[in-house]
Amino acid sequence: MSLSLPSFDESPGWGAPSPADGEDDVVTAAIKKEKTIQDIAAAQEDLKALLERVQTVQRDVDRLVSGNETLQMYIDNLTLQMAKRR
Repeated sequence: MSLSLPSFDESPGWGAPSPADGEDDVVTAAIKKEKTIQDIAAAQEDLKALLERVQTVQRDVDRLVSGNETLQMYIDNLTLQMAKRR
């Protein structure tokens, strides 16, 4: 009765990945990385668009505040003129 032991080259072992698994992991990781980069780039573009919109709205607000200040001065002057006439 002879005992034959398997050689170390026959199987990769319990937790060791086979070479094909390693290639799939690299490809999968690269695809995930590329998708993440695309998602980040899209989010940056969205943020740029939002920033432009905020700046446009801020300019509109500043213009309206200036207009309101002008109108308030006009109202104040009219009120003073009306008070002097009485």
